[in-house]
Amino acid sequence: MSSTSITAPAILRSQRWALAALLLGGIVIGCSPIFVRLSEVGPMMTAFWRVALGMLPLLAWQAASPARGEADARPAGFSDYIALCVPGVMLAGDLVAWHISLHLTSVANATLLANMAPIFVTLGGWLLFRTKISRIFLAGLALALAGVVILKGGPAALGGGDIKGDVIAIIAAVFYAGYILSLGKVRSRYSTLTVMLWTTGSAAICMLPLALFFETGFWPLTLFGWAILLGLAWITHAGGQGLIIFALAWLPAAFSSLTLLIQPVVATILAWLVLSETIGIMQAVGGIIVLAGILVARRG
Repeated sequence: MSSTSITAPAILRSQRWALAALLLGGIVIGCSPIFVRLSEVGPMMTAFWRVALGMLPLLAWQAASPARGEADARPAGFSDYIALCVPGVMLAGDLVAWHISLHLTSVANATLLANMAPIFVTLGGWLLFRTKISRIFLAGLALALAGVVILKGGPAALGGGDIKGDVIAIIAAVFYAGYILSLGKVRSRYSTLTVMLWTTGSAAICMLPLALFFETGFWPLTLFGWAILLGLAWITHAGGQGLIIFALAWLPAAFSSLTLLIQPVVATILAWLVLSETIGIMQAVGGIIVLAGILVARRG
């Protein structure tokens, strides 16, 4: 029996586990808007605490498992450390641009344009890494993005925005695309824990001066406020981002970014359950179209 026939089933099983982890990670991160809405500090400071407090379970994980495994290399030089920090810088840029766009343009514009990240991931993968893109995948991408537009109110919801805010929301999408692409690059060499530690730490370092500059309130005032930040940091960041980083060792960055469009679907459902926000026929149809687009792209 050839080695290919032995390893192919194992690879297929790993890809299935990775897809399950990616979907679960997208669902978990879809909870983040609820935490942000309930936070007692400003959106920028909330973003800082999200990554700063997210370091705690990661450091505990590192202390509990000192042995190196899961194809984990050691950074050998300055370029390796830079490569590990790039995803964190991209994540910080995404969060900053996203929050600024929310103050300059309409919420609908900022949300829709920031969710265009899969376009830039696909384009970046093709330009930088010559990733092959099938027509079936492009059809799934177009279908999923159309579903997001319908989910957020359709083309009519894009009125009333500001061109500067819209451009910054697109910049947020570009930063998020850079985050996914750079994660996929370093994930082939380093373990989930190593990538999470460097990404989270570098994002926190970048976010702190920006949060202090743009906002005044630093600490939550109640235990409830701290509980919300801990939930955001430990559940959505350490848990959700950890699952996504794990999946990127087995799945292409373009497909991974498209699959993460499940986040606005989950956020809409949670807003209905927790915040009593209504879900109309358009939101339901949009969510179904997003899921259909993901299934089509999976075939590609």
